[in-house]
Amino acid sequence: MLKKLWNNMEEYLLVYSLMLSVGLVFIQVVMRYVFSNSLSWSEELARYLFLWQIWVGASYAVKEHRHLRIELIQDFIHDPFRKKMFELFALSLWLGFSVFLAFEGSTLTALLFQRGQVSPAMRIPMAYAYASVPVGCTLMSIRLISEMFKIFSSMSKKEVV
Repeated sequence: MLKKLWNNMEEYLLVYSLMLSVGLVFIQVVMRYVFSNSLSWSEELARYLFLWQIWVGASYAVKEHRHLRIELIQDFIHDPFRKKMFELFALSLWLGFSVFLAFEGSTLTALLFQRGQVSPAMRIPMAYAYASVPVGCTLMSIRLISEMFKIFSSMSKKEVV
């Protein structure tokens, strides 16, 4: 059960947040054009949900190998061992950047919590919206480490020696 939840966590979050976003935007359109009265908070919530979808979606893309890549250098490497080593190098750089973003994002989120800045319409802490960066980057880092372990485990002892 937990394994299934972990393996599909991002997918569940993305599907449900997208359903909520579509519902919010639909209600906003109906309220604005049918009743000539708009909900002040629905656009803001849809925007914050979109931020979360972006960062959680980045983690999901790592898991599914769907990120855009430039494979020019990798295509010139024909030795399977060197190809895997280059892949580990690229993932390590990506992991370093993701950890950096998670750290800086958590610093900014903590600062926003400390200052008590709230959103204009819903009056919720802005830190909730900004927390999408450290959460998404942490999830992405975990998925990158998982990918690196898969590469390590796929390398035969003959390749390493």
